[in-house]
Amino acid sequence: MAASIYPDFPPGLNAEQSDYLLSNLKDWSILNGLAVRPAQAFVPEAIDPSHALAVTAPVTLFPSLFAKSCFEEARAIQTAYNELYALIARDEAWLQQIVEELVDVDEFIANLWNVHLKVKERGYVQPLSLGIFRSDYMVHKDPSDPTSKPKIKQVEFNTIASSFGGLAAKVSGLHNHLRAISAYPANSTPLITAETLPPNASIDAIARGLATAHRAYGPSKSHTRLPLCVLFVVQDPENNAFDQHALASSLLTDHSILTFRLPFRNTLSNTSIPSDNPSKPLIYTPPHSPRTPYEVTTVYFRAGYSPTEYTSSKSWDARLHLESSAAIKCPSILTHLAGSKKIQQILGTPSSPHLERFLSSTSSAAYVDRVRATFAAIYPLDDSAAGKHAVDIATNPDKARGYVLKPQREGGGNNVYGLKIPPFIKSLGDDSKLYRGHILMELIEPPNLRNSVFRNGQVTTGEVVGELGVYGVCLWQNGEAIAGPKILDNWEAGWLLRTKGRESEEGGVAAGFGAVDSVCLVDV
Repeated sequence: MAASIYPDFPPGLNAEQSDYLLSNLKDWSILNGLAVRPAQAFVPEAIDPSHALAVTAPVTLFPSLFAKSCFEEARAIQTAYNELYALIARDEAWLQQIVEELVDVDEFIANLWNVHLKVKERGYVQPLSLGIFRSDYMVHKDPSDPTSKPKIKQVEFNTIASSFGGLAAKVSGLHNHLRAISAYPANSTPLITAETLPPNASIDAIARGLATAHRAYGPSKSHTRLPLCVLFVVQDPENNAFDQHALASSLLTDHSILTFRLPFRNTLSNTSIPSDNPSKPLIYTPPHSPRTPYEVTTVYFRAGYSPTEYTSSKSWDARLHLESSAAIKCPSILTHLAGSKKIQQILGTPSSPHLERFLSSTSSAAYVDRVRATFAAIYPLDDSAAGKHAVDIATNPDKARGYVLKPQREGGGNNVYGLKIPPFIKSLGDDSKLYRGHILMELIEPPNLRNSVFRNGQVTTGEVVGELGVYGVCLWQNGEAIAGPKILDNWEAGWLLRTKGRESEEGGVAAGFGAVDSVCLVDV
């Protein structure tokens, strides 16, 4: 375990201090929408059959200490990461080489690729794509070198349903509010100041991305012009709805753009594409107002990223239906595929030429070395020399303890850690092709840190680790024949800190593993 690089923090609280902090934390959170629907394990269905209740989102009592240099670097390189993944998503031929290695071992990847092929055969009608990305990092400090400086190492890059942009800004506001009302003990004030708690504009910046796509869509393409809207494709039920509502509220208040929420399973019943219109506008008919249809400018996927959501062929028909339309997709099917862990592994292979291939002739060329410096050691599980080395590690309990095995797909709870890797590999059998559906990644060992988490009405204090996610927005054009710039808009869009107990292997807040946090910047 790495030694701590941070001061002793947070300070202890006596009973009166704890009561004051917690009462204000709970009240401010509900007042400002820092909330989630309660899990059934906390509030059973019998008590809340109509799903009317909301509770404070899992949050930390204190902002967590975070190396200022690492925070600033993660934000500085986000636009380069945005451009990298946009260019990957544009390069169908390059993506095809990678996907073809996976289609016989990962049915989900194969089905996503098949959607693309069907739309390509019919003809894509929308050249624009929107990416709302999140690049996740942990702080790493070489435990063998006490003089080394902390660095950021990338955990993963998310291209679909990059969540918590709404709550991330709110928890930053919460911690600043608690500081302002003197809820933190006096001995913490040298660290927790207005200068060390940076503002977080994730709601405004992400909503601005959706608004930019909405405007780029142009006027209605319907024969009879229809009012325009942005469509949030969501899970149902959705415990994390308030995170999404924060973005929808900003779109309406700041940009005068109407949004609707469409459960993924209702896609085919509530949307249509007129067969007599070659422009293929996506028409949304609100169930509450069927006489007032809307034309969808932008489809924002907050669902559809997990194999468990595709319960039948109709689910895939729904994804094909949306992808075939004129609406700008966030993300497109190719952008979704670009977020597979195999892409991360290929980019992160030592001496990989792919970063230069995509970025050397772009505005992000100067960032190539800085992006590469964020890669942790990642290996394929294939027949290459690197792959055979990885299989040797993954089948050896003594070697595997320092690694994590990741599948290609998005979503928390799918990783296999340490000593659980060898029996999992054994369960795949002797067919080495099945190994190719995974990558092996060296675990990042973050420095020691402590904090307290408020979750489901209880406070837990102990050793924690934090994962910094930096959001990015990118709008680009697809197709080599299209004149003009490939990248139309590109900006860093705020940040998220998720904190979990050090003993927890997964860090997903919605999945029940972590808490939403904010940073308190320190020089280390």
